[in-house]
Amino acid sequence: MFPKAIISRIAKDERGTIVVLWGTAFVAFLGFFAITMDVGRLSSTHAELQSFADNVAMAAAAELDGQPDALTRSANAAANLISRKQTFADGSKTLSGSTDFTLTFYSALPDSDLDPLVDDTTDPRQAKFAHVSLTPKSLSMNLASAVNKMVGGNGISPIDVTAEAVAGYAKAACDITPLMFCLPNDWENKLNVGDQILLRSGGGGSGGTGAAWGPGNFGFVDLAEYEDAEGACENEGGNQLACLIAAQEAITQCVLTNGFTTEPGQKEGITSAAFNTRFDIFQSVLNGDRNKEIYAPAPNVIKGKKGTGGNACIQGGTEDTGAIALGQDLCMAAGTCDTGNDRFGDGVWDRQAYLDANHGGVDTHLNAMTVPAGVKPNSRYEMYLQEIEYATSASNPLAPSILDPVNLDPNFPPETGRPICSNKMSSKPERRVVNAAGVDCSKTVIKGKTENVPVTKFVSVFLTEPVGEDGSSPPNFNIYGEVVGFPDVEGVGSGGAGFGGIFRDVVQLYR
Repeated sequence: MFPKAIISRIAKDERGTIVVLWGTAFVAFLGFFAITMDVGRLSSTHAELQSFADNVAMAAAAELDGQPDALTRSANAAANLISRKQTFADGSKTLSGSTDFTLTFYSALPDSDLDPLVDDTTDPRQAKFAHVSLTPKSLSMNLASAVNKMVGGNGISPIDVTAEAVAGYAKAACDITPLMFCLPNDWENKLNVGDQILLRSGGGGSGGTGAAWGPGNFGFVDLAEYEDAEGACENEGGNQLACLIAAQEAITQCVLTNGFTTEPGQKEGITSAAFNTRFDIFQSVLNGDRNKEIYAPAPNVIKGKKGTGGNACIQGGTEDTGAIALGQDLCMAAGTCDTGNDRFGDGVWDRQAYLDANHGGVDTHLNAMTVPAGVKPNSRYEMYLQEIEYATSASNPLAPSILDPVNLDPNFPPETGRPICSNKMSSKPERRVVNAAGVDCSKTVIKGKTENVPVTKFVSVFLTEPVGEDGSSPPNFNIYGEVVGFPDVEGVGSGGAGFGGIFRDVVQLYR
């Protein structure tokens, strides 16, 4: 009976039960702690990888400027510029180099972030987005696996951790003329500083009607995208396009240049007058604005023409002054320019004929002037700058005349080269330079109103003569200009190589 009593007493004794409960709770606590630690390591690893992916994508996207070597520079930037560390995953702790990621380029992104990327490209002109997908890193779930085995499991296998990112490049252009034109084919090799270009209005029509544009056709950008509600043209009403073209500063808001909308229709009467304010010509809707500061003519307005009847302003008919405007490229007149349509010249013009007419055949009085660095020697723009300097120099006994009237034809009253219609004059020589958006129309077909037109390259164009019509029916609206630069970013907020406008790089993450 004695053993039975002992057993009965032990069975009724509840002391030590807490040990069982504690043991069970301890195992659960270890499991929770292990999972928390491993999930934390997993989260930390993913954050480190995502940071690396984001930075690689942005470094790669920053080089996608549409130039022929853009993809090569992008790949090199991604591989060489970014280095990060990862703490917990297996393998190397350093994240750096192309073996750690796959880089793919895209020309466009779908509307929804949930949709897959489909528009991949290997064309450096079309690539605007860089997609980075990291090589997966293996993360051992050591603590959670140990606890799993304690309770009879087979452990937890290592987990692959990766990340991806998409970044894009665009340029923001501010305070520029809302003018666009089609670049020549192979423009990188055919369009150079000093070359003359002839831009003619593109086909009219709205809703995609009219002929597709070719190299040398120009048009305008939708004002809804360009107008600055607080700028110089805010109160111009129906004359807003004329103002945006004619005004010399505070013109447009900043717009991204990776997709704008063209403005359809012909606007010769308005826009020729708007361009020509730079030459001291005020006609059409700008006839009464000659003395407004925002429309001040350039400091050099030589054009070889003046108003008839002794009028200071050109209001209709004109007569010669004996001087001549800066000449056109010789191949344009001969029809021998190597561009297929003689819209793009080679920079060869008759400088001596200009000197003969305007400076008595010599340039010794001009050569003493200092020409800014970057200006092509013997170009029309150099001549223009030298004449401005001559008119403000103590060496000119006839100041403020830009020309050398002593050597001009005495049968003609000479121009001074300074504005006489307007009582204002811009202090900026670049007043006769417009920054136009160059578009690759072989890649983007433009007909009437066209949306999402990307800018391939901005081109600074010096207007060599007043803008006008060519006399054909229907008239072709002609802009003759000399290429003086290709504005690019030289630091946040910098101007376009000294020719006005503000251009900023915009690199951002999209995914």
